[in-house]
Amino acid sequence: MIRSHPPRIGFVSLGCPKNLVDSERILTQLRTEGYDVVPSYDDAELVVVNTCGFIDSAVQESLEAIGEALAENGKVIVTGCLGAKENQIREIHPKVLEITGPHAYEEVLGHVHKYVEKPTHNPFTSLVPAQGVKLTPRHYAYLKISEGCNHRCTFCIIPSMRGDLVSRPIGEVLAEAKRLKEAGVKEILVISQDTSAYGVDVKHRTGFYDGMPVKTSMVALCEELAKLGMWVRLHYVYPYPHVDDVIPLMRDGKILPYLDIPLQHASPRILKLMKRPGSVERTLERIQKWREICPEITLRSTFIVGFPGETEEEFQMLLDFIDKAELDRVGCFKYSPVEGAKANELPDPVPAEVQEERFQRFMELQQQVSIRKLARKVGKEMLVLIDEVDEEGATGRSAADAPEIDGLVYLNGETGLKPGDMVKVRIDEADEYDLWASLVE
Repeated sequence: MIRSHPPRIGFVSLGCPKNLVDSERILTQLRTEGYDVVPSYDDAELVVVNTCGFIDSAVQESLEAIGEALAENGKVIVTGCLGAKENQIREIHPKVLEITGPHAYEEVLGHVHKYVEKPTHNPFTSLVPAQGVKLTPRHYAYLKISEGCNHRCTFCIIPSMRGDLVSRPIGEVLAEAKRLKEAGVKEILVISQDTSAYGVDVKHRTGFYDGMPVKTSMVALCEELAKLGMWVRLHYVYPYPHVDDVIPLMRDGKILPYLDIPLQHASPRILKLMKRPGSVERTLERIQKWREICPEITLRSTFIVGFPGETEEEFQMLLDFIDKAELDRVGCFKYSPVEGAKANELPDPVPAEVQEERFQRFMELQQQVSIRKLARKVGKEMLVLIDEVDEEGATGRSAADAPEIDGLVYLNGETGLKPGDMVKVRIDEADEYDLWASLVE
């Protein structure tokens, strides 16, 4: 029987940007081999579900997605972080064909070949762009520089699913960044489980890019990425001392003045229970130092409230820190037990109603901080990268805003722009999280 079209594979991608990059790699290989990737289950001969298993709500979402794919299609391969818990998946969904853990690209492809015949195709009729298949808009892309993590935070099970830190060769990372630049990408978001630890596992050995030696380290990586002339944004940066070395690059406009640093708490005792580094006073001193070197720096962080044993006094320490640090962008999560996490063994869980009350107080305080900080931007001029344009106008982001998680800049009535445009604007108005602006002629 001659096929009227190439074999079709359905694909579902869940979870964080790091998982999204894994999905992009699998999709790129599927497309390279001549498979069609389709958005609906009923048109597909098989469905791949790339799962998340970080917190209970993510596990539930992944299990529901697997169930939906089984109900709608019947042939399902599971990969991703939840795949590391095969027994849990099979207990609920025994009809799943195959299960792999995270970043098991070749294994996933092997399973696809097992159930859906590898197509015979002319590579010139199914060309894949040099930068691969991307699930982000064309003007920005995630650049994953490592897998795994060497930390053993008690609330986290990522190392048990993704393993210890494994840094990608720096030449390979930079070559990928160059391909993205050539494909028209304007902004690169550097991601990993611990960006500042890049190269630790290989003792920061010297790699090669374009025939030149380059040290495998976050600072050297930033110096090389800066030469490509794109926005370079750093995520998941632990506050190690050598992070100070990238601040001058931000001051000089070589990379974006933006640091995403997951601090998690401000109580020394709670941080110790979390197995997190950090002295609050030292952190405040370094934040002040960073701002002295680079006044335009944007600092983003995430925190957990209601961690087991957290007292009202310790929560107040966190509020005091938020007030003093005046972080620009902050995410907050109520602690929830994660199966397999060491924190589950800690005594004195915080009642749900207390967690909720503390969460609301935290967010109210941070909202006031954000209002103050954004109000200072009114009247200033800045560059904005346009993300979307519709009949009402354009929406973009400034250097201070990462996609999906930070604020937006609205340009009402500017319908002549297009996604990927970089424009100069003047800020006219601000609210708690977003800005409104006009084009500067």
